Amino acid sequence: MTIKRTIEDGVETFEAEIDGETIQWDRGLTYARHIQTDQLLASQIPVSDKPDEMLFIVMHQTMELWLKLVLHEAGITIGQIKQDQLPQAEKSLDRIATILRHMIHSWEVLATLSPHDFLTFRGFLRKASGFQSHQYRELEFRLGLKRGDLVKIHNDDDEKRRHLEQALTAPSLYDELLRLLARNGFDIPAEKLDRDFSKPYEPSDAVEDAWLEIYTNAQDNWPLYSLGEKVTALEYYFQEWRFKHMKTVSRVIGHKPGTGGSSGVSYLVKALDLRFFPELWAMRTRMAAPKEGGDYAEGCPA
Repeated sequence: MTIKRTIEDGVETFEAEIDGETIQWDRGLTYARHIQTDQLLASQIPVSDKPDEMLFIVMHQTMELWLKLVLHEAGITIGQIKQDQLPQAEKSLDRIATILRHMIHSWEVLATLSPHDFLTFRGFLRKASGFQSHQYRELEFRLGLKRGDLVKIHNDDDEKRRHLEQALTAPSLYDELLRLLARNGFDIPAEKLDRDFSKPYEPSDAVEDAWLEIYTNAQDNWPLYSLGEKVTALEYYFQEWRFKHMKTVSRVIGHKPGTGGSSGVSYLVKALDLRFFPELWAMRTRMAAPKEGGDYAEGCPA
């Protein structure tokens, strides 16, 4: 095989014919340098000698990478909503929903870990727990679920704790959605638009009325209606991710307490009742279909 060597922009460059393809590479940016594969693949450090621990580590590391991307996209989405860039925000929300669907299916990989497999190394984990994931907690804050007491457990890294505190006190995605509704003429109470954003959001009848108006007259409010559906899809898939997490934990450890001291499956079941966008869900019960058609006394029309 002949390798052709040249200099391009001061960088040594190579070219060769391999399997009928012209392949090029250089001594500048490589795949490994760009993706940081050496650092990435050196990050799996088991604390036991049990073979199934590698699956556990890789599974959770990939989940953290996806959470990082969701947080990145959520930040972009919040900025787009603040700038009234609704089509762009919908695109970002679609990407988040797609990532969440992938994360849902990824639990099936961890579910191949049998109770026996997990117990071979669970004792080595001591009190380390997914409950301590600062990215998961930040995502809850960014979407609108503010539970300030949970910041207390993130005391192993001052910088990460400060970052979480900033996310806790900042307006969430849902807060920015309500500001968007107000800018479009909907009667959103002032106390929902300017408040202590570190406190849990309390549902409002007036906010529910606004969403009901948007959904009842969808054609007149299409940009907001369409955005509302994208946001609803985000929570739909997030809750499905939570559900799959709960069922996977149930399959692997039953109803044992979590390594971090929580009640395990029982705690994850309670999390299924937590809402990011409560009025968007509540108003659906109030929607009514207009009465149309005849009484069908003579049977259904052909």
